[in-house]
Amino acid sequence: MSGHENQARPLRVGLISLGCAKNLVDAEIMLGTLLRDGYEITNDLAASDAVIVNTCSFIDDAQEESVDAILESAHIRDALRPNQALIVSGCLPQRFRDDLPKALPEVDAFIGIDQVTAVARIVRQAVARRTAWLQKAEDARAPVLTVSRRPVFIPDCGTPRFRLTPRHLAYVKIAEGCNHACSFCIIPRMRGSHRSRPQHDIVEEARRLLAEGAKELNLISQDSTYYGLDLQPKADVRTMTDPKRFGDAIRALPERAATICSLLRALNDLPGDFWIRLLYTHPAHWTDELIETIARCRKVARYVDIPLQHIHPVILEQMRRRTPPEHITGLLRRIRADIPGIVLRTTFIVGFPGETDAHFNTLLEFIRTRRFERMGVFAYSQEKGTVAGRMPKQVPESIRQRRRDQAMAVQKQIAREHASSQLGRRVRVLIEGTLDEARLDAVREMPWNNSLARVGGRAKASWMRGVCAVGRTEADAPEIDGCVYVPGQLPPGAFVSVRILDHADYDLLGEPVYE
Repeated sequence: MSGHENQARPLRVGLISLGCAKNLVDAEIMLGTLLRDGYEITNDLAASDAVIVNTCSFIDDAQEESVDAILESAHIRDALRPNQALIVSGCLPQRFRDDLPKALPEVDAFIGIDQVTAVARIVRQAVARRTAWLQKAEDARAPVLTVSRRPVFIPDCGTPRFRLTPRHLAYVKIAEGCNHACSFCIIPRMRGSHRSRPQHDIVEEARRLLAEGAKELNLISQDSTYYGLDLQPKADVRTMTDPKRFGDAIRALPERAATICSLLRALNDLPGDFWIRLLYTHPAHWTDELIETIARCRKVARYVDIPLQHIHPVILEQMRRRTPPEHITGLLRRIRADIPGIVLRTTFIVGFPGETDAHFNTLLEFIRTRRFERMGVFAYSQEKGTVAGRMPKQVPESIRQRRRDQAMAVQKQIAREHASSQLGRRVRVLIEGTLDEARLDAVREMPWNNSLARVGGRAKASWMRGVCAVGRTEADAPEIDGCVYVPGQLPPGAFVSVRILDHADYDLLGEPVYE
C-alpha cells in the first residue's frame, strides 16, 4: 500500500469470527468501533489492509480451528497481499498471552477482551508494524501485544456495534465472566470474574434493537441466572454452586434489586411482538420465582437452556458442580409442571476423568427417563491449566467418543419421537430466510418420516418444489437446534402460523395456515 493510496481512502479491515455468540458480540463491537472511527469493513479478505481473526479457546478443537484460521489467513496474505496486517483477538490471546507471539510469528498484533473498543488504534499499529517488518526495520521485530491479564470490560448500550446477525435476530450480552470453579473449564481464567450490566442499560439496548426490527432477543452470558448479584453493594459474589446458599443470597437482596427475574419482567413489558430467549442458565441458580416469571411472561420463549454436564454424584463432585442429583431432578420436575409447553435443552460431558461404565450408564438412564427435547453431548477435552486436566484416571479418547456416540444415539430416538408428536400441530414460526438451491437439495434428501401424505393429504413427491423458506419455533435456538421448512416465499423476520406435516430427526416440515 503506497502512501498516496493510504491517503486516498480509509483502511479496509476484514474479520473472521469463531466460537460462541458471546464471542460474536465482541466481533460486532470491534466492527462498530472501526466504522465509527472511519475504517472500511470488507468481506473481501484478499483486498483488506488488515484481517482480524477473532478466536475461541474453550476446548482443543476450538483452539485448532482458531490456529488453522490464523495460518490460512497468513498464507493468503503472503500469496496475495504481503503488506496486509494480521491481527488475532479473543480467547486465544487471552488464554495464551505470553506464548502466542513466539508460537505465531506471522501475527502482527494480539488483542485481548478488554481491548475490543481500542481496535482502531491497534489496527493502525499493526499495519505500521507490518510495513516496517517488510522494510526490515529494527523496531518491527515484536508484534503489538495488548492483552490484559484479567479482563474487566463489559459493554453498555452506548458501545459501538455492527450486528452480524440478521435484522430480526440479536444477541444481548447481559453479563461477562464467571465466578464458578468447574474443574474442566478455563473460562474464568480467560474471561475474568462475573460482572453484570445495569438492568436499565440492557433494557435500553433491547429497546433500540426492537426499533431496528429485532423479533428475537437472545440473552447471553456465562451464567445468566447469576445476573445482578454482583450489582449490590457488599454482595457476596463468590462462586455459589450450592442451591440453598444461592437461594438465601437472593432472598437477602433489597426489594428492587436487579435479578434475572426483574430483567425478564422489564424486557417482557417492552412494546412489540417478539421473543426473549434465556440462554446459559445454571441448575444451582434456579428459583421458584424464576419459574413463575417465565410462566407469566408470555414473550419469554418456552425454552430452558440448562447445561447439567452430568448426573452421577461422584462425577458432579469431581467436576465441582456441587448441585445434588436430587435437586436437579426436582428442579426439572417443577419446571415441566409449572411452565406449560416448556422445552428443555441441556448438555452433558462424557468421558470425564474417573468416569466408569457404571457412572456413564447412570447418565444414559437419566437421559432415557428425563427425555430432553433438545440435548448435546461433548466428549471430555483434557485442557491444560484446568484442575481436571491434571486428574488421574484420564479416560482414553476412543472410550470418550464411543460414549458420546452412545448418548447421542439415545437422544436421536427421543428427538424423533418428540418431532413426531408435533405432526398436525399448529406452531408459530419465525422465518429466517429462503433456501438456496444447494441447501434445498440437501433438505430434500433428509430422512423425512413420510407423514406428509397421512397428515396433509398430499403425496410427498409434490412438496418443496421451487421456493422454500426456513424458520424456527420458540423451541429452537439459533445455530443450535432444528429448523422448520415451509415451502413457499415468506418474508424474513415474519411470524407465521405453520401446520406441521412431516419430520426428520431434528427438523420439521410444515405449511402456512392463513386463518
